[in-house]
Amino acid sequence: MLLKKHSKYKIECGTDEAGRGCLAGPVTAAAVILPEHFEHNLLNDSKQLSVLKRNALKPFIETHALSYAFAHVFQDKIDAINILNASILAMHNSIEQLTLTPEFIIVDGNKFKTYKSIPHETIVKGDGKYLSIAAASVLAKTQRDIYMTKIHEEFPMYNWKQNKGYPTKEHRAAIKKYGITKYHRMSFRLLPEQLKLDL
Repeated sequence: MLLKKHSKYKIECGTDEAGRGCLAGPVTAAAVILPEHFEHNLLNDSKQLSVLKRNALKPFIETHALSYAFAHVFQDKIDAINILNASILAMHNSIEQLTLTPEFIIVDGNKFKTYKSIPHETIVKGDGKYLSIAAASVLAKTQRDIYMTKIHEEFPMYNWKQNKGYPTKEHRAAIKKYGITKYHRMSFRLLPEQLKLDL
């Protein structure tokens, strides 16, 4: 059973990201403020949910949240500031877009930088413990999937609509065969040593 609140504050926001381990595309974060009586028996960490369940939850969260937002941080920025800083930036950018200002922020994971002096707490595996973080994880994942499906049309040979940019065997084989695109993260090891590209 996921918990509704972590702090004593009335307006508590949960935030999470998706796509940290991908070789291509953005890292995407979402921030969600839920009403006190929010519940949905399917809601859980997005990694535990099927695509069907995530896609069913997305409009429910968006309809019932007091406020929600998402933000992409793209591959060029990831390469410039590293994936951890890019993930935190995406979270900050999503919180920035909320129509309500949170009084407290709960963050999935163990790394965060204070946002506008609002108190926060990092919670390891928070997306499986708190409703608002779970909701943020679902929105981050579904919004990133939408983006990756869109850019798949431009470069169908990498099959991003299926692998979403993660380092699958198929994705790496396509990089080996076709090279890299403008969407690939150059600061990531795109191929294992034995498959190295001559760049």
